[in-house]
Amino acid sequence: MTNADARAFSLDAELEETDDWPEDDFVSGYADEPDPEERVDPTQGAMELAERHQLRRVAGLRTELEDITEVEYRQLRLERVVLVGVWTEGTVQDAENSMAELALLAETAGSEVLEAIYQRRQTPDPATFIGRGKVEGLAEIVAATGADTVICDGELAPSQLRNLEDRVKVKVVDRTALILDIFAQHAKSREGQAQVELAQLQYMKQRLRGWGGNLSRQAGGRVSGGEGIGGRGPGETKIETDRRRINDRIAKLRRELKHMKGTRDTKRADRKRHAIPSVAIAGYTNAGKSSLLNRLTDAGVLVEDSLFATLDPTTRRTTTSDGRVYTMSDTVGFVRHLPHQLIEAFRSTLEEVADADLIVHVVDGSHPDPEGQLSAVRAVLADVDAADVPELVVINKADAADPLVLTRLRQHEHHSVVVSAKTGEGIAEALRVIESELPRPGVEFHALLPYDRGDLINQLHQHGEIDSIDHTGDGTVVRGRANADLAGELEQYAVG
Repeated sequence: MTNADARAFSLDAELEETDDWPEDDFVSGYADEPDPEERVDPTQGAMELAERHQLRRVAGLRTELEDITEVEYRQLRLERVVLVGVWTEGTVQDAENSMAELALLAETAGSEVLEAIYQRRQTPDPATFIGRGKVEGLAEIVAATGADTVICDGELAPSQLRNLEDRVKVKVVDRTALILDIFAQHAKSREGQAQVELAQLQYMKQRLRGWGGNLSRQAGGRVSGGEGIGGRGPGETKIETDRRRINDRIAKLRRELKHMKGTRDTKRADRKRHAIPSVAIAGYTNAGKSSLLNRLTDAGVLVEDSLFATLDPTTRRTTTSDGRVYTMSDTVGFVRHLPHQLIEAFRSTLEEVADADLIVHVVDGSHPDPEGQLSAVRAVLADVDAADVPELVVINKADAADPLVLTRLRQHEHHSVVVSAKTGEGIAEALRVIESELPRPGVEFHALLPYDRGDLINQLHQHGEIDSIDHTGDGTVVRGRANADLAGELEQYAVG
């Protein structure tokens, strides 16, 4: 997590208009399916992982020198945080699982968790999120541990953030800001970075606050930073200027994302025109979606034991055992209470899931609350109109899961398979079920194809189903099923 306060950063520097990227630098958030002649580099994911780990902050290592006259004082360390939660419903185990997940999020963002406290309340305190007594105890913990930051397990109102900061005297961020920070660190593609920036600006626009009189000053004379004679008088306050610049930047990002969405829609329409079935891999963050994609398609994408390691989805073309072509897409992971700003910003990306023919819903079988993961993911799928898409539940990490938990999940999720993307256990069965769930061509045909129409035979192998094929002196007699467009091309060769 960066040490700069997301709500007090210099908008003058961050929100300056920038030149558009050159057209030849434009890439979509989804990787194109590789050409038949192009091989996917299996080391691609390993290279990305190595690049991400090139510079890591390590707790306890210091470059501080006693004699600061010779070199500058330097210090490299993790941000030290205290976690705070409010337990309003569910069991104690639910509260502890939520705090454990918040700790993982904090560590993923680059911080060291010193302490975690949570309070049982019917509703969060409207002024300080936690009760007055807990605020005093929190301030004592912060002072005793030397923490830099307090992270709250929930989305706080601007007044709650301000009140808590005034009481504990350190920076306070909420769960939403924490997740946005992780997304900002991990987004690589142009589209992913634009989506994250849009979500951050929408979040911060409601949380602009003044520091002393700085954000409330108006244009005036030389003392107040105005233009002197002729420039004095009423004008925009600093906070109004910042809000206007944020709105301008949001509008520009939305225009860019609309253009990127058009490119992806064109690719998706091309797949639909050729009747290529699509499979979307969805699930909770760190459930093993990228590992499963690598097992199923040899995609070579980045795999890391970290939350939100994948933000830039990847689509790969693959084939069934009988030769039919289909696509499989890895998507961004979900989490409990995923910020609504992110859902809105990533809506165009998540439409790929809604348009899929099958959702492979990956759940971590070794997680303390896999049922909670399933519910959280399905809630997000409903938000993007993907609740009605056929679903196959893939219970991953069988090598590390409790067999009793796997049995319980199989009983609750009747349409499911158990796999281990790490060891390869159950992958063959998962592929068989996925292939059986893909939509099948619905138009029967019986045709005599001339030997110079080998292109039609190839299309039938890729996009149709051949029941029988017989080579005769007059041509190739083929019987089977195809989609409507391909069946129309075969009509002129139909056998009565």
